[in-house]
Amino acid sequence: MENNNVKTEVRVLDATKLEFAVGSVPVAVAARVYGKDASWVRAGIVCGWLPIGKATRDGKLITKLEEMTSKLGRINFYISPKLLYEETGFLWKGERR
Repeated sequence: MENNNVKTEVRVLDATKLEFAVGSVPVAVAARVYGKDASWVRAGIVCGWLPIGKATRDGKLITKLEEMTSKLGRINFYISPKLLYEETGFLWKGERR
């Protein structure tokens, strides 16, 4: 039997009124938020199916898994605090872990 007397309160935060921390969310933090491994986050950003940031090497955007070899040099990942919030509801406050 359904109980129609139950009141449910839903709060929606307005992202335009939030203050986001400066800088990039660490990959380890994003991985914890998603409950996945850091390599899953990196692959998702590179392939584009995880729209929370960008991957670059020497200023060039990396968009293919084949480009993720360490032989070609270090890849820098930028994860936007705002995009992560919009995708997950997690508000990053600058913590490193």
